[in-house]
Amino acid sequence: MPQYIGAIDQGTTSTRCMVFDRRGAVVARHQLEHAQIMPRAGWVEHDPDEIWERTRTVVESALAGAGLTAADLAAIGVTNQRETTVVWNRHTGRPYGNAIVWQDTRSDRIIADLHRSGAAETIRRRTGLPPAPYFSGGKLAWILDNVEGVRADAERGDALFGTPDSWLIWNLTGGVRGGRHLTDPTNASRTMLMDLETLDWDPELLEIFGVPRAMLPRIVPSANPDTFGSTSPDGPFEAAVPITGVLGDQQAATVGQVCFKPGEAKNTYGTGNFLVLNTGTEIVHSGHGLLTTVAYHFAGQAPVYALEGSIAVTGSAVQWLRDQLGIIGGAAQIEDLAGQVPDTGGVYFVPAFSGLFAPYWRADARGAIVGLSRYSNNAHLARATLESICYQTRDVVEAMQRDSGVRLETLRVDGGVTANALAMQIQADFLGVAVSRPVIAETTALGAAYAAGLATGFFSGTDELVANWHEDRRWEPTWTDTMRAQGYRDWQKAVGRTLDWVDIAG
Repeated sequence: MPQYIGAIDQGTTSTRCMVFDRRGAVVARHQLEHAQIMPRAGWVEHDPDEIWERTRTVVESALAGAGLTAADLAAIGVTNQRETTVVWNRHTGRPYGNAIVWQDTRSDRIIADLHRSGAAETIRRRTGLPPAPYFSGGKLAWILDNVEGVRADAERGDALFGTPDSWLIWNLTGGVRGGRHLTDPTNASRTMLMDLETLDWDPELLEIFGVPRAMLPRIVPSANPDTFGSTSPDGPFEAAVPITGVLGDQQAATVGQVCFKPGEAKNTYGTGNFLVLNTGTEIVHSGHGLLTTVAYHFAGQAPVYALEGSIAVTGSAVQWLRDQLGIIGGAAQIEDLAGQVPDTGGVYFVPAFSGLFAPYWRADARGAIVGLSRYSNNAHLARATLESICYQTRDVVEAMQRDSGVRLETLRVDGGVTANALAMQIQADFLGVAVSRPVIAETTALGAAYAAGLATGFFSGTDELVANWHEDRRWEPTWTDTMRAQGYRDWQKAVGRTLDWVDIAG
């Protein structure tokens, strides 16, 4: 009997394969980065073929490095960057161009037209999403309008659309030789095309965006023993392994953090920050700039929903200091540099590189560093960068508490930035609540593995998963309420300086 469960985690900056045992412990892993393509201001792209090749390599390397074969895996789960948009030809397997990444803002005029036409409220009511360039529906509309031949091929059913989960599933299950074109509700709920109640593509929304239904994947439950198919033997697994779990990355982290009860929340610190609050089987529409989304849908059970606060730029702001400014040589160095000063010296950095996401949803915003003086130095900017991550999280927590009426008692955290103890202490101070990091930090891949394992009976149920969760470290707040209030007032002033920078009116 197979003793392990696998996961493919296709993220914004890298792809990795991980293998877990029944306790959720890691037994194998391999990870590779892929290119970030930025052909012009506001455009962010990935090469889908490179992502597929990276996927093949990390799977083969992870298994070989641990001395495992496909026969050792009970199943695999897939998790992915969500709103990133891929369109490819079903007969050739070739993409029509680079994937348009979730950070990309080229569809801002399409979104502005939706607001002017009065369609925004219909979109918000059906999907739980405020129309924004972030989501894949606008990106897909842009491709259909601007890439030659795509619309005609889409009308014939020859052009296929998907977020990276669909692209990988199609390739893993055979590609042009019978690959399955599927997605799950957590990914479909990020398109502005799926009805939250029916968990199916909405005809009126497809008409609004001009999207032919023939190009869309079939939506099936996130954890299901039958519907995603098995890996093709000519793929990286070299044998048939059932694909039984698929979750968008932030929903996967929610499952990996075992937030199965209404009111439980997690925050993932990656390229961006994503705070997700389980609201149970109730669809809670936000009045304060949050997203209503599907948390997960396990086959045979009612779908579970969530409120989410999506923040575009957090960890990528640290990468910006490294790659564009050269202030640090590596992401790990920011903690030492920021720790050289006790505060930011009045400097605030709002990294609105792709506009502002939750709770503002301002595509016209752009990044700003304010409060500079001759006293300011690179350590102040480094600390202001860490503070920007934590202040943006507070923005979302404030909105979430107003929407749900639930006060956060502890924030469960995961992702790369959680290795930075200074950042986590700042987060606890800014929120005034404890911050808790689990022993197993790879919660996104773990959540995909959990979904796959639940579907096949590898795990007995969610109680077993909850028992696997253990705290690694906790940070308690040290600031006074007065300090928190003053700092947050100044942060909000800084946010105001970023608005109305880009004209997207026409």
